[in-house]
This record gives sequence, C-alpha cells and structure tokens, in this order.
Amino acid sequence: GAGKSTLVKMLFGVLAPTEGEIIWQGEPVSVGSPSEARRLGIGMVFQHFSLFEALTVAENIALSLDPKISLKEIAREAETLSRAYGLPLDPNAHVADLSVGERQRIEIVRALLQNPRLIILDEPTSVLTPQEADKLFETLEKLKAEGRSVLYISHRLEEVQRICDRATVLRHGKVTGACDPRRETPASLARMMVGSDVASVLRATGEALGAPQIEVMGLSVAPRTPFAVALKSISMTVRAGEVLAIAGVAGNGQGELFDALSGEYPVYNNDAIHLRGKPVGRIGINGRRLMGAGFVPE
Repeated sequence: GAGKSTLVKMLFGVLAPTEGEIIWQGEPVSVGSPSEARRLGIGMVFQHFSLFEALTVAENIALSLDPKISLKEIAREAETLSRAYGLPLDPNAHVADLSVGERQRIEIVRALLQNPRLIILDEPTSVLTPQEADKLFETLEKLKAEGRSVLYISHRLEEVQRICDRATVLRHGKVTGACDPRRETPASLARMMVGSDVASVLRATGEALGAPQIEVMGLSVAPRTPFAVALKSISMTVRAGEVLAIAGVAGNGQGELFDALSGEYPVYNNDAIHLRGKPVGRIGINGRRLMGAGFVPE
C-alpha cells in the first residue's frame, strides 16, 4: 500500500501520471502504453501474471513479439535464452501444467527476448520458494553484469540488502528515504518504511500436539501428463495444532501432491490417505470438504 506498484505502472505506461515527468536516458519521455515502454527499452514482470493457461510457453511468449517471427523460431530463442539466464523452460509445455515459479520464468524470458535496457520486477519473490528466489537473484546478477538496469520492487528487507546497490523507500505514496541498503540495518530500513521503530514479537510455545488430522501412507501417483511429476511412496502425518511445511524447488511434485491431498484427482489406493482416521483416497474434493478439510490452491 505504499505506492510501489502504482509507481512502476506509470513507468511502464499502464497508468498515466497527473504531473511531473519521466527522464529516460537523459531525455524527458511520455510513456503512453506498455508497447511504447518496450520500444524505449523498458521491460516489466508484473506481480500478477498475464498468461493463457491453454497455450504453450512459446505461444504465450509470441503474443508480445513481432507476429512475423515464426513460432518455431520463438521456441528456439526462448529455450536458448532461458537456459543462458538459468531459467530453463520447455517451450512446448502448456502453462496449465506449470507451477507459479515456472510461470514467472515465462514472464521474465518474454521480457528479456525484447532486449530491454531496464527491467522492472514487481514483488517477484512473493510466489517463489527460497531456492527459486536464489536462482532469480543469480539471473539478476547476470543482467547487472551485462550493463542492464534492474528496478526491484520489494518489501522484504533481507532481499533488498542482499541484491540491491541502492534503495528508495516509499510510504503513503511519498519518498521517505534513500540509502545504500548494505550500510543499513534491518531495523533502520524498517523505520524508514513504517515511520517508527518496529516492536519485536515473541511467539508463545505451542501446546502438545493433538490427534492426527491427515495421514499419508505410501502414496504413489503416476504422472497425468508428459510434464507432470510422479509421486513415489510418500508418507507423512499432520496432527492437530501443527503446521507442516513441504519444501522444494518448483516442479518437483508439490502440485501433484496437493491434487492428491485435496481430492482434485482421487488416487487408486483408498487407504493411501486418511482424513481424521477415515480412508479418503478415492473420495473427491467435495466429499473431503464435507469431512472438514479446506484447500487453498496455488
């Protein structure tokens, strides 16, 4: 709510400023549309993606490029560029089969194929695992080494300190500070962001864990599509009063596991999943909801 996304949307021609001017490479410019921004050499990866799930990676990328370029050539260039920047993609994969992290790679590659001098990323790690974020940071270092500029929008102080050479802080739509983030402490950066010292919050020790709520025993699921991941002999238990984390780089079966646990795709072995002591492997998502389970998809 500080105005970060609003600011960069004006730089990319999505919104029109009511006053002031934008200086690009020493000259005042009027950025009236995203196509005008791209022509100037500005690329942007939005916080919310603009992809068509029914299309392939290459087809989605083609939508923002010259229609005279063949889809085969776009697929070849996208695959080459994605690997060069450590963002491997299968140009023939359908977007519907990809994780959120993989979809972000499409947006980045689509922007890079237009050879921007400035690339804007709006809260890019909000959908990434720590491992995916590390790979993104490596990509940004490569862009920096090539002499490109990166405008990185984030409220995560540790990321700003890790990868940024300079930082400008916004609060209520106004600049409240500018600094070298590596010379600041998290506390001083937070003070610029919120306008006062941030109090520490202590987490109380949890009580003893309760009865098992969901149990997974030797769950195996064959891949549904050529790009899906097979699940092999997964076992775990989540008890009442417990938070269980499942970590991994995107594309390693998290989506397939969620589909099996939620009942989006029931499994053959009814005893592989128990919900509050009852086997539910073959029960669909609505049946599991009626038994007290809730699901928030990716």
